[in-house]
Amino acid sequence: MNIDLEKPMTHLTENKEDRYRPKYHMTPPVGLLNDPNGFIYFKGMYHVFYQWNPFKTDHSTKYWGHFTSENLYEWHHETSVLAPEDWFDHSGCYSGSAIENKGNLIAFYTGNVKNEKGERETYQCMATSKDGMSLDKKGPILHLPDNYTAHFRDPKVWKQGSTWYMIVGTQTKEEEGMVAFFSSANLTDWEHHGPIAGSYMNGLDYFGYMWECPDLFSLSGQDILIVSPQGLEAKGYKYNNLFQSGYFIGEMNYEDKTFIHGTFTELDRGFDFYAPQTTIGSNGKRLLVAWMGMPDEDEKNHPTIDNGWIHGMTIPRELSVMEDKLYQKPVEEMKCLRTKEVRHNKVSISTDFHEFDGISGNSIEMVIDILSKDYEVFNMRVSDAIQVSYDSSTNMFSLTRRKYHSEIDEVRECKLEDLFSLNIFIDVSTIEIFINGGQEVFSARYFTDNEDSSVLFSCEGELSLNITKWDMKNSIIF
Repeated sequence: MNIDLEKPMTHLTENKEDRYRPKYHMTPPVGLLNDPNGFIYFKGMYHVFYQWNPFKTDHSTKYWGHFTSENLYEWHHETSVLAPEDWFDHSGCYSGSAIENKGNLIAFYTGNVKNEKGERETYQCMATSKDGMSLDKKGPILHLPDNYTAHFRDPKVWKQGSTWYMIVGTQTKEEEGMVAFFSSANLTDWEHHGPIAGSYMNGLDYFGYMWECPDLFSLSGQDILIVSPQGLEAKGYKYNNLFQSGYFIGEMNYEDKTFIHGTFTELDRGFDFYAPQTTIGSNGKRLLVAWMGMPDEDEKNHPTIDNGWIHGMTIPRELSVMEDKLYQKPVEEMKCLRTKEVRHNKVSISTDFHEFDGISGNSIEMVIDILSKDYEVFNMRVSDAIQVSYDSSTNMFSLTRRKYHSEIDEVRECKLEDLFSLNIFIDVSTIEIFINGGQEVFSARYFTDNEDSSVLFSCEGELSLNITKWDMKNSIIF
């Protein structure tokens, strides 16, 4: 469905400065963006569909918006492909996934319905496409099984051998989050096998009241379940966001329909990361994108609302497994955006914050190598809104963010036995920090009225660094 973007956002001031819009991160042209959907490489093109409200910067309605790319770094915004206009999805075309079958792109999504009594109904639906640029709805292919509430959504579909499988994020009638498992021979008739993971399974205690956006795949001989549980209580530096996104590593037994797994690990330690989705890239690598946002958290205070849009996506990441841990690093293709390299080798850092020539800019990438270890605390400051620190005495890495128009500082942390490298992407109002080759990642949105784009460094003790910085080209085309 083609949406007239002039009509829904006529309240915007023409030619108003859009000073917080990133240059190389996907953001909506107007309205609200959240979960990535149907991330797929299909007929030579990457597609990232996404939850989109083109009419307001809130969650009142959900279409599927659409970005395409031939190379993972230059993204074109396309016409919307799903609209909430049928009996099975008129309250929202919710999240889902996409697969290729017999030369067609087939999307699966959740049709959300509020009936006349205000009660929620949920339908898992299918839509097809020959070229990936439009979707033809086929209607519901899976109805709500017993034992689950209508919080039953976000189907992820894949093929193993000759059988198709689906997992769906669920809430049981006891209000416990789980992942339901299904199989099919033809993509339209699905058999329910019960939950494969959730509260009180695989050694877990209660683990949240709803699990969203599940994703199950094999990598380096291990099976990985990604999920976004809601309702976890904070434990020290863990689970400090309103909702979490993380993974379990284990073994999926397709004969027994069981998934035996280990502990839950957060995918991203920052403030803004939710509803990740993966796909197989053109080179066979497992890729991930996620919503750089958080449901229901401080959205009304984002200054981008004045320009009629809110939220964005992470850059695409490549996944790998090392020592039973999921590593994430920016896809190699992001290097194509680099320009105007500035390099400082073996520079010494002192207790006072110091700026190095050319290490500034509001749309940049940096690589920082830690050369010496005779220091107690390393600090890096971005404008007046972001500070990155590592305390070698406590092994604590932290990201501190100043809330917009506030004196309140928020902190996210994780334990890190050593710090030897940082790969940092700063893009106007976003920051993504890849630590030690992707061992940990911190993602955040930040807003400041300070137009100073300097990056400053300091330390307690003696520290030597290699610092390389590139300006990054604009790569989002509306």
